[in-house]
Amino acid sequence: MLWGSRFKDKLNQSALEFSSSLSFDINLIHEDLIVSKAHAEMLAKIQIISTEEKKQIINGLDLIEKQFDNGSWIPTDENFEDIHSAVEAKLFELIGNTAGKLHTGRSRNDQVATDLRLWVKKTSLELIRRISQLQKNFLEIAGNHINTLMPGYTHLQRAQPVSRISSISICRNV
Repeated sequence: MLWGSRFKDKLNQSALEFSSSLSFDINLIHEDLIVSKAHAEMLAKIQIISTEEKKQIINGLDLIEKQFDNGSWIPTDENFEDIHSAVEAKLFELIGNTAGKLHTGRSRNDQVATDLRLWVKKTSLELIRRISQLQKNFLEIAGNHINTLMPGYTHLQRAQPVSRISSISICRNV
C-alpha cells in the first residue's frame, strides 16, 4: 500500500477500496512488467545495481507475469491501491529487499505515464485491426445484397431507390 508507511494504523478497508484504481489499471500489468524489466536493465547498465540483482529482478518479474497469466496470482483492490503497488509487493515477496532497488531513479508518475503510452499503442493497433475487419464484413454483406434495392437519401430526405452496387463502389474507393 502506497500510504502505509505514513500512518501507524492500517487504512480503513472501505477507504482502500474507494481509493484503489486496481480494477482499471490491472489492464496495464503487462506494460508495467515490460517497463520494469527495461528499467532494471538500465539500472544495471549504469551500475546502480549489479548484474546479479538485475537477473533477480527480471526473473521475479517473469515469475509474476507467469503467475498472473495462469491465474495463480490475481491482485485484488482489497489489498492494493494499483497494479504498480501490487507488482512491487509481489516482487518483494519473491526476491526480498532487492525488489526495492527497482524503484531507484523513477517516480510513480513516470511509471504510470510510460505504462499507459505502451498500452495505448498496443490497444490502438488492435482497434485498427478490428475496424479493418468490420469494414471487410460490411463489404461482404453488401456484396451478398448487390441486387437489393433500398431508399437513397439526400440531405436527410429519402430520394430515389439505389442498389448496393453504388454503395460498394463508394466504399472500395475510400
